Amino acid sequence: MKRQARGSGPTVIANTSATRRNAEDEDDTGAVERAVRLSRRLGRADLRAVPEARRALRELLEGWGKPGCSETAELLTSELVTNALVHTDQDAVLTATVSPAGLRVEVRDFVARRPRPRVPIADDGTHGRGLILVQSLADAWGVRAHGVGKSVWFELGAGAA
Repeated sequence: MKRQARGSGPTVIANTSATRRNAEDEDDTGAVERAVRLSRRLGRADLRAVPEARRALRELLEGWGKPGCSETAELLTSELVTNALVHTDQDAVLTATVSPAGLRVEVRDFVARRPRPRVPIADDGTHGRGLILVQSLADAWGVRAHGVGKSVWFELGAGAA
């Protein structure tokens, strides 16, 4: 069963350049897990950012998850990035965090209007299917409001595909 969560509260994006950062977290057994993060600023209405985001995510996820998992993550990420760039007139920020437990991808924009999944219209070509794909393929997804704008996010477990 898929869940959609909604939350509030600000998120601090400390680094908006293309980076990979290692963070160590200790689980209940005392073992150290690695989380790797990708953070990218996406230029206003620059759709060249979509394939660039896919490539960066592919590199981040190399060897992660079951076969097909990375491709699903790339598809969903490109949908969120495209939505942020097409439906706002602002920059956006992509953040992806991968750990042994799974992947979380967030795309933050600076427009308060919340996206809604909608049934695509047959005559509308390929428009209107992005959030339906996210809703169908992600283990969890949602929208989190910020003081300025929002983040649309999804999660995939390492075993998803």
